[in-house]
Amino acid sequence: MSQKVLIAGGGIGGMAAALALIRQGIDVEIYEQAQAFREVGAGVQISPNGNRALDALGVFADLRALSCDADEKQIRLWNTGATWKLFDLGTEAEARYGYPYLTVFRPDLLKVLSDAVHKLRPDALHLECRVKGVSQDQGKVTLHLENGTDVIGDALIGADGVHTRVRAALWGDAKAQFSGMMAWRGVIPMDRLPDHMKRHIATNWIGPGSHVVCYPLRRGELLNFVGTVQRSDWQTESWSTEGTREDCAADFKGWHEDIQTMIANAPKLFKWALMGRAPMDAWTRGNITLLGDSCHPTLPYLAQGAVMALEDAVILGRAFAASGENYGEALRRYEAARIDITRRKVLGASANTERFHNPALASEETAAVYVNREWSREAILQRYEWIFQYDVTTVPV
Repeated sequence: MSQKVLIAGGGIGGMAAALALIRQGIDVEIYEQAQAFREVGAGVQISPNGNRALDALGVFADLRALSCDADEKQIRLWNTGATWKLFDLGTEAEARYGYPYLTVFRPDLLKVLSDAVHKLRPDALHLECRVKGVSQDQGKVTLHLENGTDVIGDALIGADGVHTRVRAALWGDAKAQFSGMMAWRGVIPMDRLPDHMKRHIATNWIGPGSHVVCYPLRRGELLNFVGTVQRSDWQTESWSTEGTREDCAADFKGWHEDIQTMIANAPKLFKWALMGRAPMDAWTRGNITLLGDSCHPTLPYLAQGAVMALEDAVILGRAFAASGENYGEALRRYEAARIDITRRKVLGASANTERFHNPALASEETAAVYVNREWSREAILQRYEWIFQYDVTTVPV
């Protein structure tokens, strides 16, 4: 291993990038600010294109064994519970796209990635290493840490999340705009719920001004709950601020009893403001680039946030393989392959806001017309086929 790449951030994107590069014979060092290696307890949806990326990284089978192949996705109306089947997430998805649609516990995803990295490079991860700044000179990059250490490498990948220090050092802080919405997040033990809710089905509950997404995790042992509501009095962008069941229930007053049951049985509920950021026009300078939420943070309305980071990682590895030891060329190839499609996904997620919260959802009569138009099979394929068909192993790099 003659190449050494520094990676700022040991989350899903950073670990996936490390794994992709190690598999190409490139040495990596990962610098993570946390004191302990852990991922926030929440769910994430991995669509077929994301599972294709995981397979390219060699961890798809391991993650699938820990996760759920949801049978289907449904739309349900906020107050009556009226149900419309969206599409088959299991057999049909795998037959059509080559991979299933998985619902995954984020800590499980991080673990399979980190275990794979550790197996290949046991000493790659360095904890309690918070980024202070970055610099580069004559083909070398330096990562400046708050503990006073300077680390030198041949290239740097900024995978340090939405509050990225690497991006701020080179491009300034990303200007976040409050979306007008906040989200409630919880993970509920399935054995706390009545039998009719213990199904391997992903459900979007939609209503005027709010929506709830729920789906099973960890082989059906857990249920993920994310409730989004238009609310302007909470604008803190954090995954770790705890709220109360009473406050959450008040935000979903009048909603179906299944929603109330989920809220009442959640051990903890966290709240965070949803912030939007404009897509970047470029995210590579010299031998430094960005990956995942550091360069294309997205609203959670297309289920592609984690998937984009996984795809970024595979393309990054392919770009290094195609560029030899020309690190700058590798990063330029990576950016060129990813910047347009990630922009399209970020903008597509923003466009879904109105679709989930449309005033037509106020009554069952108008909702039926709206859902049949916006979530028909033809509409679904038009909106999502290009996402699911994307092949991270064959797109030009």
